[in-house]
Amino acid sequence: MTDQIARTEKQLGAILRRARKQQGLTQGSLGGQIHLRQGTVSRLEAGEPAVRLRTLMEALAALNLELVVRPRSQGSAADIEDIF
Repeated sequence: MTDQIARTEKQLGAILRRARKQQGLTQGSLGGQIHLRQGTVSRLEAGEPAVRLRTLMEALAALNLELVVRPRSQGSAADIEDIF
């Protein structure tokens, strides 16, 4: 998987969904790995802002992903949205 940019909760959720599907996991099986309900995984992938940071970090770890923080690139939000 190449580096991907997310500037919104929805974009981050789409990245997680894509990674989960590439690994052949269902929302339920991913949730089972990190002791969460399928509905919680669904909310995370939908970009709902009420998801806890710990939940996000556990999902990233289960998908063998990491969060990288760097200075913001100059692309507009619309440019980033076109990726999805």
